[in-house]
Amino acid sequence: MEFTVTATDSSSKARAATLVLPHGSVETPRFMPVGTNGTVKAVSQETLERLGFRLILSNTYHLYLRPGLEVIRQAGGLHHFMDWSGNILTDSGGYQVFSLAPLRSVKREGVRFRSHIDGSAHEFTPEKVVEIQATLGSDIMMTLDVCTPPNIEWGKALEALEITTHWARRSVEHLDRVGPVNGSLFGIIQGNFYKELRQRSAEEILALDFPGIAIGGLSVGEPKETFEEYLSFTAGLLPKNKPRYLMGVGTPEYIFAAVENGIDLFDCVFPTRVARNGAAFTRRGTISLKKIEHAQSFGPIDETCGCAVCARYTRAYLRHLFKAKEILAPMLTTEHNLYFMDRLVNDIGLSIREGSFVEFKREFLMEYSHTKETIL
Repeated sequence: MEFTVTATDSSSKARAATLVLPHGSVETPRFMPVGTNGTVKAVSQETLERLGFRLILSNTYHLYLRPGLEVIRQAGGLHHFMDWSGNILTDSGGYQVFSLAPLRSVKREGVRFRSHIDGSAHEFTPEKVVEIQATLGSDIMMTLDVCTPPNIEWGKALEALEITTHWARRSVEHLDRVGPVNGSLFGIIQGNFYKELRQRSAEEILALDFPGIAIGGLSVGEPKETFEEYLSFTAGLLPKNKPRYLMGVGTPEYIFAAVENGIDLFDCVFPTRVARNGAAFTRRGTISLKKIEHAQSFGPIDETCGCAVCARYTRAYLRHLFKAKEILAPMLTTEHNLYFMDRLVNDIGLSIREGSFVEFKREFLMEYSHTKETIL
């Protein structure tokens, strides 16, 4: 992996860079669509390639349970299995273990859990998670970490931090034993919403000299002000010569906050999930295509958009598809939302290179509005 910062913004910490991975170069800042089960829901790999995506995310936990590693191994790795020519980042599966798996037990040795699919018993250790991702052929691998919700007590946050560091150290040691792999292993900073713990986590993770660093435990339900405070604090602890990945961020407001603090990569299911429910991003805010007001609206989703969906289909037609429960409805809206997100980060990158990021952010957010009502 190679990482080169190509431009910085003089009025903020925003930066543009080139990240060279085994399956091609990626320009940052970059939003990664989430393909949990080896597919970004409602769009084909051909569509993703046409939209210009070269880096997507898949999930270790889900692929381990189904179809299972043996199937993917026989296929020649995840890239061959899903016929994807671009890069793949796989998360460690830790978040899914803690959010989906019932009857989990977390110890320093690892985490035991039962499958949310059939209740079968499994165990993840940091070593096993590295091996799973090596089998998948991931271009970027993540260490196993302990995810914590907001508002937990200091002692619980400390315990999670200590286990996360312990697992990160074991992951690095085991990667050396596994032998040569194409992918790069990123460490994850935790610490919940305690600055002294965030500081400690950053020091311990950075000491392991990972080629890239992720910020975990943010955008987990905390107020936006708290998110921005701890994002700024944690990002300020990171070295400038390594890629920075903020996990679980995928709305324009949060992406601007991330980029302004020097974040390079981010992912989230939000743009595709809400698209399947009829919510479409526009330059003037998110709209619900299911609303009656679009029944006779014969213009595109967004008149400023250059995507293939807006070039061909009207809001009225898309509303009809949703009301008729046609599969094409979420497919088209997902394609539009992904185009919107990719165009946004491309424009952000251009503004950084031109030295106008702060102005572009102000002008964009003045026009853009996001409300809970639009995603119902």
